[in-house]
Amino acid sequence: MHLGQLIGKAARLYPHKIGVKCSGKAFTYGEFYQRVRKLCSFLKKMGVKSGSNVGILSYNCHVFLEVYFATAILGAPLVPINYRLSGREIGFILEDAEVCLLLSHWDFEPLVRESLSYVGKDLKVVWIEPDSKSGLFSYEEALKEAEEYEEEAWGPGDDWTAQIYYTSGTTGRPKGVMLSHRNCYIHALSAIAELHLTDRDVWLHAAPMFHLADAWATWAITWVGGTHVMVKRFEPRVVLETIERERVTISNMVPTMLNLLVKHPDFKSFDYSSLRVMLSGGAPIAPELVKAIIEGFGCDYIQTYGMTETSPYLTVSILKEHLKTLPPEEQFAFKAKTGREFLCVDLKVVRENGEEVRKDGKEVGEIVVRGDSITKGYWKLPEETEKTIRGGWLYTGDLATIDEEGYVNIVDRKKDMIITGGENVYTTEVESVLYQNPKILEAAVFGLPDEIWGEIVCAAVVLKEGEYADEKEIIDFCKERMAHYKAPKRVIFLNELPKTGSGKIAKRILRDQYAPKK
Repeated sequence: MHLGQLIGKAARLYPHKIGVKCSGKAFTYGEFYQRVRKLCSFLKKMGVKSGSNVGILSYNCHVFLEVYFATAILGAPLVPINYRLSGREIGFILEDAEVCLLLSHWDFEPLVRESLSYVGKDLKVVWIEPDSKSGLFSYEEALKEAEEYEEEAWGPGDDWTAQIYYTSGTTGRPKGVMLSHRNCYIHALSAIAELHLTDRDVWLHAAPMFHLADAWATWAITWVGGTHVMVKRFEPRVVLETIERERVTISNMVPTMLNLLVKHPDFKSFDYSSLRVMLSGGAPIAPELVKAIIEGFGCDYIQTYGMTETSPYLTVSILKEHLKTLPPEEQFAFKAKTGREFLCVDLKVVRENGEEVRKDGKEVGEIVVRGDSITKGYWKLPEETEKTIRGGWLYTGDLATIDEEGYVNIVDRKKDMIITGGENVYTTEVESVLYQNPKILEAAVFGLPDEIWGEIVCAAVVLKEGEYADEKEIIDFCKERMAHYKAPKRVIFLNELPKTGSGKIAKRILRDQYAPKK
């Protein structure tokens, strides 16, 4: 199967239905497919062929969707790039991925120029919405002049690489995760079944489309003939307004985004009655925030967990039918967990020796997975691939428990777990307590080296506007609710927490910034 078939099917079944809405523009699926085929012809004219890697540096917009489909049709792997990276980091990706053509929004022109200085070859750049004074040939001009690409000329599908996503590089150099057509369409089909997606659904692209927390919906929503609604970039009020105006039914955002939405001063001013479900993914989430999401949006909630390497979903906190008969508080306990295994994967939680942990919801082990949505490996890094995928199982590096119903609950990343005085402290547990404090807007817990304890628990917090608290108050709050050794020994008050391009809190930056100077 080929990912291009999904847009072709949508155009046949829903030719006159609005499939994409973006910045005041609206395209039917018939019009959108025509644009995709014209883009294919233009890219081919620019020298892109099967096996050529194409980069894109852009906000969320209809162009991003078009490029996803056009490159898939040509058999040219797409390299979505995080526009919050530095010029040097982007230059590394362009060089390492052997990108032959870059499509970039004009806003990033200075960043692109800087990044190209680190690339050892000339690189063609196609500008999206260039400044009218620049005199440069634009993306829209290219589509006007192009002819529609013939369906018979499509490139390979199935196990052919469709995208290469570069990881954030929090430990060492960034790695290019290769996802195949099969990885993407198997995941999309599983998401359709798990989430009951139909042509009635309106998906809000609020998380960045260069990240799989949102990008997987490119395939699934198109396959069922749903509607894609774009917001250029995440701005809480704009997102809330768009949910009401466009009658959004479903979306997926990382917890930091959802936290900013439900704590926005105007949150209760909008109508969310169109929402049927809100998904969270990309990072662990505190139960207090889950409650606020369910109560505030008044819709179903599903926690998801996954990785770039897995297309991305590995678990969903969807209740099994017999669990729906439980009392509300017991149902909530399951919904707030990381979830049970996703339809297209096999999942285990194992000890260091590879044996499965007890399914008692207490013993901690590492999550390992296999299935047709799992990456075939890292671009040009066979040794890294062998370290991560062993005996057909991908080792996630995530530590979790699993209960008798098969619901896992992540307690930490291996690299984030704190060992203080010989005791293991899972940062998510401490963060969950901090989020119970009504004065705290955001919190991140991380370990810092200590001569006596080995590591100490450190918390960085952002207080809500107008609130005041000191270090002792926050530490005492935690000690009242958990073992004293788990409570922070140091609290740092910040105006905002550092974030990655996908909106996750960047603990590595905090660790580096506040580690004792040698």
